[in-house]
Amino acid sequence: MTTQPDNVDTVLANGLLNLWYPICPSGFVGRVPVSLRRLGKKLAVWRDMEGKLHALEDHCPHRGAPLSRGIVLGDKLACGYHGVEVNCKGVVVSVPGSPGCKLEGSTAVRAFHVTERNGAIWLYNSAENVDEPPPLTLPEELISDEYSSFLCYTEWRGDYRYVLDNVMDPMHGTYLHKQSHSMALGETTAKFRVRDTETGFVFEKEGQRDVNFDWTEWADTGVHWMRLEIPYPKTGGPGGNFIIVGSYTPITPELSAVFHWRCRRLTGWQRDTWRFLYKNRLEARHWAVLEQDREMMEEMEPDANQREHLYQHDMGIVKLRRHMRNLAGQQIESGVSKRGV
Repeated sequence: MTTQPDNVDTVLANGLLNLWYPICPSGFVGRVPVSLRRLGKKLAVWRDMEGKLHALEDHCPHRGAPLSRGIVLGDKLACGYHGVEVNCKGVVVSVPGSPGCKLEGSTAVRAFHVTERNGAIWLYNSAENVDEPPPLTLPEELISDEYSSFLCYTEWRGDYRYVLDNVMDPMHGTYLHKQSHSMALGETTAKFRVRDTETGFVFEKEGQRDVNFDWTEWADTGVHWMRLEIPYPKTGGPGGNFIIVGSYTPITPELSAVFHWRCRRLTGWQRDTWRFLYKNRLEARHWAVLEQDREMMEEMEPDANQREHLYQHDMGIVKLRRHMRNLAGQQIESGVSKRGV
C-alpha cells in the first residue's frame, strides 16, 4: 500500500514536486535500462539508439514487474515478464498476450522528463505526466563559457536535508576544515546576516569576505541549488576564488545523492592549466575535505535535528528549513502532493 503524503515531513523526505533534480551522473545510463530509486520513486531510465534519454516509473501496469528488466524498443520499453510495451509518455501501446484489451491505449505509467547538463542527468519531478516541463535554469557557473567545472558525485547515508544544513553553515569550515589549504584563515568567531536575492537568499559573515568559507547562497530557479566561494592561495592556479555549486536529491530517507560542481572562472590557456592542476594535485585535497563532511553527517543520529540548541550562526539553517516547510505545506494544501504519489 502506498502511503499518502499528508504531512510536511513526508513531502520533504521524498523531495518537493514540480522541480528539477539531478538524479545521477551522465555515465550511469546507457542503452540498457537502469533502475534508480530517487525522490520516493523507483525509476527506469534509458537511452534510445540516438542517445536520447527517457524515464518511466519502474513499474509495469500489468503485474508490477520492473520495466527496467525489459527490452528497449527505441522510446518504448517492453516488459520482460509478459511483453507489455509502454512508450516514453507512459502509454501502453501493446499487450501481446491479449491484443485489444482495455490496458492498450491507456496512460498507465508515470512518465518523467529528463535532460542532460554539466555531466549529470536531471529529472523534472512532476506531480503528474506533463507534455512540456519548464526550462532547467542553472546558475551562470554551469552555463557560461567563461567558467570551467568538474562534477563531484557521491552518496551519503542520511537524509538529504542534513546536506542542505551542512552547506548552509559557513562557520563549520573554520573548525571542521581548518587544516585545509583553503580554509585555514579568518576569524574563529563571527556574526552573520541574511540578505535576500531575487531567487532566494545569501547567508553571510559580517565584516569578512574572501578569507574563508564566508557565505552561502540558496536559490530557487525551478531547481534548488546552493553556491559558495572559497578563496584560493596562489598555489591553486589561475582563476580567482574556487566556486562550488551544489544540488541534493533524496534517494531514500536514509540515503542522499550529493552533487557538487567545482568551478572557476577562466578561459583559454588558463582553463587548461587549471584543469590539469586540478586533476593532478587539487582534486585529492577537495575529496579529503568532502570526506570530513560525509563522516560528520553520517555519524549524526537521524533525530539529531530534534535535539538542537541553535544560536546566531544557525540563522541561515532556520530560514531555509522554514522556507522548505512552507513550500511543502503549500503543496499539501493545493493537493499537488497527493497527485505526485
